[in-house]
Amino acid sequence: MQEDGGKEEGDVELRQNIMESFDDIYLDLSKQSGKCRLAESGLGWKVSGGQTFTLDKAEIISAQWSRAARGHELKVIARNAGVVQLDGFRQDDFDTIQKCFKVWYGVELIQKEHALNGWNWGKSEMGRNEFSFAVRNRPAFEIPYTEISNTNLAGKNEVAVEFSLPADGEETGTNGHLGGARSKGRKTGGATDQLTEMRFYIPGTETRKGKKKDDEDGEDDENAEEEGQEQNAATVFYETLMDKAEIGEVAGDTFATFLDILHLTPRGRFDIDLYEKSFRLRGKTYDYKVAYENAKRFFVLPKPDDMHQLLCIGLDPPLRQGQTRYPFIVMQFKRDEEVNIELNMTEDDLKSKYNGKLQPRYEAPIGNVIAKIFHGLTGKKLFQPSHDFTSHHGQSGVKCSIKANEGHLYCLDRAFLFVPKPATYISFDNVAVITMSRVGGAISASRTFDITVSLKNGAGEHQFSNINREEQAPLESFFKAKNLKTKNEMDLDSGMMAAALVDDPDLASSEDEVVANDRGSADEDDESVDEDFQADDESDVAEEFDSDAASSGGGSDAGSDAEMEDVDAGGDDDEEDSADKVERPKKKAKTGK
Repeated sequence: MQEDGGKEEGDVELRQNIMESFDDIYLDLSKQSGKCRLAESGLGWKVSGGQTFTLDKAEIISAQWSRAARGHELKVIARNAGVVQLDGFRQDDFDTIQKCFKVWYGVELIQKEHALNGWNWGKSEMGRNEFSFAVRNRPAFEIPYTEISNTNLAGKNEVAVEFSLPADGEETGTNGHLGGARSKGRKTGGATDQLTEMRFYIPGTETRKGKKKDDEDGEDDENAEEEGQEQNAATVFYETLMDKAEIGEVAGDTFATFLDILHLTPRGRFDIDLYEKSFRLRGKTYDYKVAYENAKRFFVLPKPDDMHQLLCIGLDPPLRQGQTRYPFIVMQFKRDEEVNIELNMTEDDLKSKYNGKLQPRYEAPIGNVIAKIFHGLTGKKLFQPSHDFTSHHGQSGVKCSIKANEGHLYCLDRAFLFVPKPATYISFDNVAVITMSRVGGAISASRTFDITVSLKNGAGEHQFSNINREEQAPLESFFKAKNLKTKNEMDLDSGMMAAALVDDPDLASSEDEVVANDRGSADEDDESVDEDFQADDESDVAEEFDSDAASSGGGSDAGSDAEMEDVDAGGDDDEEDSADKVERPKKKAKTGK
């Protein structure tokens, strides 16, 4: 009967028993259009020369029809595939698709109209696979949970939602075998301009519904009390979205947890949870989940204060806090703080999966323990400062600054690394020339100098300022050992100054005069005797100005000596003023007589 029905082109009912086809349909914002087919067993989509995407009818939960970018969109909510978007249908296709879904799949195709009045206030709804924002019971927009990378409490009544982005400008998250269809979590990579963050203002309070429904051990009353408690509406929204989008949740058990670890970048204290394929940073405001494949480099750096140790993790793609990106995570530990921890792993896993790179138990300084566990879980090398460099004070790092940010510059075997902020990594392969210069006044220039690292192909430069002059020789030796091209402008400036002094002797004398003038009134001080000063009249000064003159009796010399000591304590520059003060009381005394 199906074959006969297929030959009868005019019989719509019999045709539906076989297949319905639609051309120029786009799957999940794909670059190329393909052909969509609806059959009794399910639906499929295929682009010319590519593979076929299929969805079994048992997977289909619900379906929605609405206007979209390329015409009309069929949105299917699947059990495992999540949100499947098929765009490019015509309005006339609605009746045919509605019958197919109702007869073959037992699903009602719901037609929805979006809110187009432009209001930015409405009601949020947390569905099974997506979050929707409705205005007057019409959806303004929907966001699949797979496109949400993180969410944070940005304020008391404000929640920030961050969206997944491609790792770099070239990676767009497309599946080439599906005509450029966007993979899950990469749908925002299709356009030149990408939405990176959205914030919701949620005032008021809301009654939190309890998740647990345990009836054992008489816990009903306790759960009822918990359910009846009112919480901040923004907090409820944040926690619900975290749960629905599975942000921070990792499959498998936690291998190790370290609490309250100080992070210099991003600033704050975070708890670290280590899993099989990722690690999680849990803070009071921000929460991150980082896959080990995104952690490209690990650096263990001793801080020059002999008290702390740094662990730096290079990330690609970087962490994001709103508009700020952090390509490095910088942790700080005390060197003498030891930890005793046992990994939550079986001996078989330690031997089979990690080939003895991990130990079942660690008892050592906490910085070394975390670094070794990262090394065992990721299999990536731990980089340390080069043995070819030692600073003037016997340290591995040199104190300097990038603009107004102070930090330390570490010389590695193949790169420079400046931490903590802004963390800067410069590979020796990209260095064109290193210029050592002295910038500033005469006083600062004699104590510090600057280093400018110019990159190849005009890729820019990095300047490290305020380096102690004592570090010049160790740095030059290191640059020479690594065959880095250097240019010393300090020696050039010194040579030019010396030549100028030889050619023009008056220049040297003028400099001496400038130095003498800078001394101010210090040159007025000498050891010559002041002829105007009369020591015989000191008793008058004591009687006039010393409150203890009467009680001192006939010891006028003692009183005058004490007074002169007070004058001398004020500085040698006041000798002339002190002489005037001695002369004036004599005239007043004569007038009184």
